[in-house]
Amino acid sequence: MKHILPLLCGLSVMALSLQTSCHRCKASQLEPVGDSLADSAQHISLLVAGDLMQHDVQIKCALMPDSTYDYSSYFAWVKPEIERADVAIANLEVTLAGKPYKGYPQFSAPDEYLYAIKEAGFDLLTTTNNHACDRGLVGVLRTIQMCDSVGMPHLGTYVDSMARVEQYPYMFEKNGFRIALINFTYGTNELPTPKPTHVNRLDTAQIAEDILKAKSMNPDLIIALPHWGIEYETLPRKSMVKLAQWMLDKGVHHIVGGHPHVVQPIELRQDSLTGEKHLVAYSLGNFVSDQAGFPKYGGMMLRMEFVKEGPHQPARIADCGYTLTFVARPDWSKRKNHRIYPINVADSLLNSVERQKRDTFVTMARDLFAKHNIDIQEYFIPEEK
Repeated sequence: MKHILPLLCGLSVMALSLQTSCHRCKASQLEPVGDSLADSAQHISLLVAGDLMQHDVQIKCALMPDSTYDYSSYFAWVKPEIERADVAIANLEVTLAGKPYKGYPQFSAPDEYLYAIKEAGFDLLTTTNNHACDRGLVGVLRTIQMCDSVGMPHLGTYVDSMARVEQYPYMFEKNGFRIALINFTYGTNELPTPKPTHVNRLDTAQIAEDILKAKSMNPDLIIALPHWGIEYETLPRKSMVKLAQWMLDKGVHHIVGGHPHVVQPIELRQDSLTGEKHLVAYSLGNFVSDQAGFPKYGGMMLRMEFVKEGPHQPARIADCGYTLTFVARPDWSKRKNHRIYPINVADSLLNSVERQKRDTFVTMARDLFAKHNIDIQEYFIPEEK
């Protein structure tokens, strides 16, 4: 059994060090939707991380003498937290199109990158983003095929329109919960979607249909994972705020977005009529990349816990919170490869440059969230014993 840190909504920062005796098991793979629900477990924890990038420097640093690629250092310090969640989700913002491997502006990452993501504990990936069509037909198809080959569930891109009809919205069943996911992107960097594949786009008419279909699947929760917003802006545009409310009005329960490559505020909205709480996270920032400019090397992991009183009772969000992370680049650390660190990593593991980069990011993020977050608190990853 693995310890799950309690998530903090509306609690004081002084409570961050509190721990709980609550334990849950992490399954290796999502369970397919069945005809009946297990009524023994009525809690589920979800973790969502930001963008999984793979720039040229990352590819070069991961290359080994035997021509394979090693990404094990990326996730070593955050893997325990990823594994604590019942379901962990991230945005795969590269294609797996095969060689030649390339970073920005048209990504194709080594297959070993996907293996490391799965080994880190992620259960599901979104594949619709502005880089989904970077490598044309081969990129879209091979990314899907590689995810399928390692048993990594995914949503957002499809081999053809019929596959989308059959597979979307994505529904999974876990711990007695049925959760439907939708995912779409504002665009694909002006690259056309290669036929016959399908890439979900930000089309409100289509999204409205998708939400209706999701509701017809009898879910406990509908969660939207949009790829939206303006890169490098730390506040959402009014259009994002409006679109978020529109999705909530249509029946989406919670929204967790990405694309800006920097963190943006999180809100816990309460419906004035029903009292139901809806979480809206506009951007989680980069989870790992080689973007060095401030504050692009920082991100966060969002954690949500849901509960329902019985198999036929409505699900509600019981706890939520975020932990800040930052990427130590090799030119800062003088190590071979990149590392994702939680911000409470021991100072003894960092050199002076890394500590300065971390502290600068943390100061910015905390100041931003103090001004704009609504009822969401920071939590720390407990040290492994």
